[in-house]
Amino acid sequence: MAPNKARAHFTLSGYHFNPDDITLLLGIEPTSVDASGARSALDKPVISSWELSTETMTDNVDVYKMTEIIIKKIEPAKEKILQVIKSHNLSPRIVVELVLSVDKGETCPDVGFGARTIRFLADIGAFINVDYQLSERN
Repeated sequence: MAPNKARAHFTLSGYHFNPDDITLLLGIEPTSVDASGARSALDKPVISSWELSTETMTDNVDVYKMTEIIIKKIEPAKEKILQVIKSHNLSPRIVVELVLSVDKGETCPDVGFGARTIRFLADIGAFINVDYQLSERN
């Protein structure tokens, strides 16, 4: 039986910036970065990204809990996040990636966000993305 799987991440993305600069400014170590835009020519813009992610959950997927974990880590740096969004023209977002089981024995996880998460994301002007796909049958 294929279980449900999920992870959540907070991402800052934009053109022509070095994610290492964001790490220094925020004082938060990301789980992944893409510095493609830092090396791209101005006439061919490429997006860079700075990401802080949860581990992938497979048992009792709890979207509320995953996003709360992320918010607790970044909330103390809220003012710095607002500064880097403005100074580097970045797009903030929280993303929930779900792989939903097609097996009849698996329940569908609740997908939602707590008030603390919504308030924080609204304060920084962030987008919310929920990406989902169905698992393959075993």
